[in-house]
Amino acid sequence: MDPETRGLVARLVDEARALQDGIVEDRRALHRIPETGMELPETAAFVTERLDALGIGWRPCGTVSPELTRRYEELGYPGVTRSTGVIAQIGSGGPCILLRADMDALPIAEENDLPFRSRRACSHMCGHDAHAAMLLAAAAVLKRHEAELPGTVKLMFQPGEELGYGSKTMIDDGALEAPRVDAAFGLHVIANEQAGRVSYTPGVTSSSLDTLAVRIQGRGGHTSAPQQCTDPLMVANQVYQAVNLLMTREVDPAASITLSVGTMGGGTVPNVLPDTAELKLGMRSFDVSARAHVLERLPQLIRDYCHAWRAGCEIAAFSCPCTYTSPELAAELLPALEAVAGPGAVRQTEPMAATEDFAYVSESVPSMFVQLGAGSPGAAPHHNPRMVLDESVLWMGAALHAAAAAGWLGGRARG
Repeated sequence: MDPETRGLVARLVDEARALQDGIVEDRRALHRIPETGMELPETAAFVTERLDALGIGWRPCGTVSPELTRRYEELGYPGVTRSTGVIAQIGSGGPCILLRADMDALPIAEENDLPFRSRRACSHMCGHDAHAAMLLAAAAVLKRHEAELPGTVKLMFQPGEELGYGSKTMIDDGALEAPRVDAAFGLHVIANEQAGRVSYTPGVTSSSLDTLAVRIQGRGGHTSAPQQCTDPLMVANQVYQAVNLLMTREVDPAASITLSVGTMGGGTVPNVLPDTAELKLGMRSFDVSARAHVLERLPQLIRDYCHAWRAGCEIAAFSCPCTYTSPELAAELLPALEAVAGPGAVRQTEPMAATEDFAYVSESVPSMFVQLGAGSPGAAPHHNPRMVLDESVLWMGAALHAAAAAGWLGGRARG
């Protein structure tokens, strides 16, 4: 970084640290009002009220098509009809960097005995309340220095990350346009990583997730006359074996890819062959080419087995690709991130086994995704009803966002 940019980044880091108590307060306020899915009216209102108080312009952002609603219904997620994302902007003109925070919760009842615990059937056992609070604090310090920013910082507060598509609903509604986003930065707190540890993975950063819901149409009847029927449960069993065998015969054993059937069944009583059966399967992978091959072969295999047994089938598919960290962008941002974490303290790590829908952003523009330790090894992990965060690191998340934005803009303007 040049001296002018280095000085601005240092001021932003100090100011983010000074906001620590306020970030904790915002995080706890969001923790009390968790909402799941794409439609988060209370959460979005909290965010926009904070943005209004800071004098930052924003607009609602997110579109859900009838086709997307139908696909979610087929996968067992009814009522996905609206996306309540928020896009805000600081500065003007180009270049433009986007900072992203997700803000949806999980359908998990919290079991922690905390004064700010969720009293609802859902909870932020994902850390997204912290993500939103940290980005609001980053917005506050960046707004103070808006005149010093040689370009635009966009703020993306997104719903539906746990549904694997929230960021895409915002991209489809122009989140990366007007002005066009040139780079993007996102981060995730990690509850069972040492507090304050900052890490990233160049290249593939998180696994993809592909879900298929298969509905097999047979011909029901009495079990005493199976020749008059087409047994969809038997067909489902054949499909189950076939898709698992596919992974052992057409995928390189060295490829990092897994497939599991999570639900399978049909019928009501022992003496009736049902009309239909269903199975739902999920696949995760870090290997882009292996994933592409299996995604092509799975529907072929399923349809062919159903056809062989004179059954019909309907397949609903839903995919979230791998998040990708651009090595070139990471190299550009590293000095700014080290201004927060310390010289040489930003480490490289292995890809996340979980899926992260920041993937849709990283497919569209050069991106970097960072992990921030917010606990200790052996602590309850994410998606556990007893997960807790070490709130002492929240200022660091805000500072990482602000430093990344200012450092990148300064480097582009004066590089």
